[in-house]
Amino acid sequence: MFSAEYLALLYSALMALAIIVYAVLDGYDLGVGILLPGNNKPAADTMIASIGPFWDANETWLVLAVGLALIAFPTAHSIILQALYLPIAFMLLGLILRGVAFDFRAKAKTRYRQTWDRCFKLGSLITAFTQGYMLGLYVMSFEHSLASHLFATLSGVGVIAAYTLIGAGWLIMKCEGEIQSSAIRWCRLSNLIALLGVLAVSVVNPLINAYVQTRWFGTEISLLLLPLPLICMVLFVIQDRVLVKLNDNPSHGCWLPFAITVMIFLLCFFGLVYSFFPYVVPGTLTIFEALADPSALTFMLYGVVLVVPAIIGYTLFSYRVFWGKTQDLSYY
Repeated sequence: MFSAEYLALLYSALMALAIIVYAVLDGYDLGVGILLPGNNKPAADTMIASIGPFWDANETWLVLAVGLALIAFPTAHSIILQALYLPIAFMLLGLILRGVAFDFRAKAKTRYRQTWDRCFKLGSLITAFTQGYMLGLYVMSFEHSLASHLFATLSGVGVIAAYTLIGAGWLIMKCEGEIQSSAIRWCRLSNLIALLGVLAVSVVNPLINAYVQTRWFGTEISLLLLPLPLICMVLFVIQDRVLVKLNDNPSHGCWLPFAITVMIFLLCFFGLVYSFFPYVVPGTLTIFEALADPSALTFMLYGVVLVVPAIIGYTLFSYRVFWGKTQDLSYY
């Protein structure tokens, strides 16, 4: 049987992997939903076609992350669920609205199709905002105060900007013509807003949390990690310069905005994990304290070894099959 410490690290690493992959993959299709026009059917059809083969499977990673939290860290899962019950309920409503709207836009009469496009956009906004709101409350250690909820609201707006950024990067990479040109404009604007959001979190987080401050400024490894926020800021600047050049030649390096945004997501996620590790509930419960029975987790590990590679495999396969520029939307 594996040791409890090893299992805690392994399951937390798997959960972290599921969360960051979800943030990237479902992040871009939520971003496309946020950018979906309500009065331009050809553009909306092309944008929907760009995410059509992927969007539903992308949410598998959210299910995996929640499932791993429930199995491996049930105490933490219970505490977080109680603290975030209301925003989770709204997030689920947003996800349901997106799913219904995605299918109904194909089956509705022409005069109702714009309504379902707007519903898809609304569902994407609700989902993105609630995820950011929950992240803000998590960073504030689930404190219930006016300042905490204001910060969570700003975090919600920041996540909308981040998803819009990666969604616009996806459209630049996958589309051509007018949509690509519009996506470049959207990408520049959301890049600026996301930069301001990352700066705000980077400044506020160490100020309000002594543990985070110690992690970044009070250890020997801090000197090695302090350049990471600077690298992240530089990537935002590089992103803007790349977008300016793409205005002149959209076909040259159209994959760069998406790739740069993924790098920004990875750096921000690493910073968040490092700030709170080994706590799974900030300031309250570590992964070692919240771990379920090691013998049960050892048994579950056999299933995890089969399921996680299968999810990774079909994800890579689907992106390999549907790679390239988006084709015209068609329903069968």
